[in-house]
Order: sequence, then C-alpha cells, then structure tokens
Amino acid sequence: MGNDNNNVQALRPVFRRAAEEMAERAGELLLREFLKPRNISFKGRIDLVTEMDRESENLIKRMVSERFPDHGVLAEETGESLGSAPFRWVIDPLDGTTNYAHGFPFFCVSVAVEEESKGTAAGAVYAPYLREMYSASSGGGATLNGEPVRVSLSSSLEESVVATGFPYNIRETGANIEYFTRFLYRARAVRRPGSAALDLCAVAAGRFDGFWELDLNPWDTAAGELIVREAGGEITRIDGSPYTPYDKTVLASNGLIHTQMLEVLKG
Repeated sequence: MGNDNNNVQALRPVFRRAAEEMAERAGELLLREFLKPRNISFKGRIDLVTEMDRESENLIKRMVSERFPDHGVLAEETGESLGSAPFRWVIDPLDGTTNYAHGFPFFCVSVAVEEESKGTAAGAVYAPYLREMYSASSGGGATLNGEPVRVSLSSSLEESVVATGFPYNIRETGANIEYFTRFLYRARAVRRPGSAALDLCAVAAGRFDGFWELDLNPWDTAAGELIVREAGGEITRIDGSPYTPYDKTVLASNGLIHTQMLEVLKG
C-alpha cells in the first residue's frame, strides 16, 4: 500500500504537466479560429456547440490516448470511454462556448485527471486569449503561469466581489435568479462572466472572493475545484455539504466569507 501511494504521488506532477500541455494545445487551436465565422449547432433550444468544441475535444482525447492509453476519459461532447487503469481524464474542450461563438474573449479549456475513489489528482485550466494557465496537483499547490496563487483575504461579504452563472434552461426554470438578487443586495458586486472553470480560477487567484452556481457538470469544475482547494479556498455544495465535481451545485470562496455566502443562499 505504501509503495502504491508513493507511486501515485510521483504521478501527480506528471499528470499536472500533461494536463497543462493538453489544455494549452487545445487552447491555441481555439485561439487560431477565434473571431472566424462559426458553424454553430444546438444541443438544446439555446445550449449551443461549435465545431471548435469538437475539434478541441478530439485533440485532447488523442493526446490522452497517446500518453495514457489505459486511462479512461469523460468528455463533454463525446461522453465516457472506460480504461483499465484507475485514472480518468475529465475534459471540457471549450468552457464559455457562448462567449466564444459571439467573439467575447472569456473562454478556456479545462482538463483534469481523477484518481479512482480519491478525487482529482491534477488539473489545468487555460484561457488562451488571456494567456493564463492555471494548474494544480493534489498536495502540490496551485499556480497561475507558474507562480503560486492564493485566495483573497476579504472577510466581509459586503466588501467582496462574487460571481455566478446561469443554466441554459433559465427561461423555463428561473433557476438562480432569486440567489442572484439576494447577493446584489449583500455583496459589493456580482459578476457573471460565463465560464464556471475560469470563475473558480478567479476565486483561487483572489480576483473573486466567492462563486456559486447551479446545474453544473463534472467537466465544468473538475480542474477548477482542485485549483481552489490548493489555493487555500473552501468549496462545498450550496447547502454547505461536502462537494465533488459530480454534484450539481457549487459554492467556492476564500473560506473567510463562506458562512456569510451560505447564509444568503439559505435565505
């Protein structure tokens, strides 16, 4: 058991570097095509997907297959493929698709690798237009472009900037509107940039003091969740219970305002 643990610990930096390279390669592919005419289709009534989502995902999957042929993959556009090793790569090839399709440069690629039954081992989030690479490995800290990052020191929600996002089905459900309104009255400011992965990274880097969102998927948060934790932040479900990327709601903060944010969410 001890040797197995040591082997896994030794692999985490390897996975981290691989995740960074995969995210960077895919991000540069997206950037080359940014602002060109888009071929847009829809997964739902307003849940769009571009050909670049698919091309980015295919590139990352090829890189996983070449380097880690026995690993599994869970990807946003093509779903799950099983592997024989106890590791699985969780891929969002283009987080912020609507932003990308409309020429708004707040988008990224998120790549994480899970260790079976032990959570995320390593992950990277790359925003190519901003030239920003966030990454972390379990126990190895979080960085932005190779420099350590830490969450903010704000201890008052009234002096904090928080962020959120809205699900594609908001027209039918009205989800998150009530929470959004509550935070408008309690926080210094509320932002809605349009990429959950980058919002989590902004919490890790101290740019946002907190973030909450509903109706998310594992590829949205698998890398960002680890980056927040490794930057010293706190992350739970919106009811305060323990969080994994397979939960649908998330609340991330610098830890100092977490209880205050929970109070707002609980009403």
